[in-house]
Amino acid sequence: MYTVVTGAAGFVGANLVKGLNARGETRILAVDHMAAADKFRNLVDCEIADFLDRDEFIARLVDGDFDDDIGAVLHEGACSNTMEQDGRYMMQNNYRYSVRLADYCQDNDVPLLYASSASVYGAGTVFREERACEAPLNIYGYSKFLFDQYVRRLLPERTAQLAGFRYFNVYGPRERHKRGRGASVVMNTYEQYRDTGHVQLFAGSGGYGDGEQRRDFVSVDDVVAVNLYFLEHRSLSGIFNVGTGHAATFNELATATINAVRARRGDAPRSTAELVAAGEIEYVAMPPVLAGRYQSFTEADIARLRAAGYAAPMKTVAEAVPGYVEWLMATD
Repeated sequence: MYTVVTGAAGFVGANLVKGLNARGETRILAVDHMAAADKFRNLVDCEIADFLDRDEFIARLVDGDFDDDIGAVLHEGACSNTMEQDGRYMMQNNYRYSVRLADYCQDNDVPLLYASSASVYGAGTVFREERACEAPLNIYGYSKFLFDQYVRRLLPERTAQLAGFRYFNVYGPRERHKRGRGASVVMNTYEQYRDTGHVQLFAGSGGYGDGEQRRDFVSVDDVVAVNLYFLEHRSLSGIFNVGTGHAATFNELATATINAVRARRGDAPRSTAELVAAGEIEYVAMPPVLAGRYQSFTEADIARLRAAGYAAPMKTVAEAVPGYVEWLMATD
């Protein structure tokens, strides 16, 4: 039977394919939309059984072409551009497509693990998987929120595993195809430092000092590990935060990134204050386009994930960023 991975050529999807391969699984049906052709590079070192365009896949699924031949679906495919203004496209691609997939999986007793997003929490300061904490700020967040709501209605009478993961700020290998706001803060920080010799962070805002805005930055390795854990424990269903549970400042992340580059060059590490004094970290005003849309603080409440039995420690910025920077420098 196939394990289906949607968004398979994308960032998290490709890492999931590689994670499945590491477990000896190669009967993988990779599904994606390859308008951005350079995404193929994410799958070059992976083993898959077949590849289908996202539209062909859902049409064939509805037509019954894969009956009794799908063992599980890992649904990572989505438009992840938080600045996308075409609401109709976002809702068709992120919400309606996901509903059709969920309905198929429930009708055919197929486990569905899917990517939600911490964006459903909007500007809130409590990040718990509860309706009272959810207030998305953009159409991307709303599309994810609405599908989570649909899933909540299905859960009481589910016929197969149904689990959603609210990813916080994911970073790691296989995101080279992303650019600008679509890429992780780590990749953007690395590329800015590589190209200019300095990193720009936002000046104080939202009650936070210069560069002291905080996010829960989570390694893609941990995201993959959570997905595979649930794939192995099919009695687990629900909606779960996937983050480290500890917010890190942008100053911490920039310092870790810069020092990883400096170490590769044989230079001694510097503190944040020393990097600021040397002009390697600069602070700039937040652009007006982000006013009212910027999350100055995120920190996953992972109590529900831990209660589900996932006990592995999450990598901190200090632990995971240097290895990722090594990968970025090796693939430049």
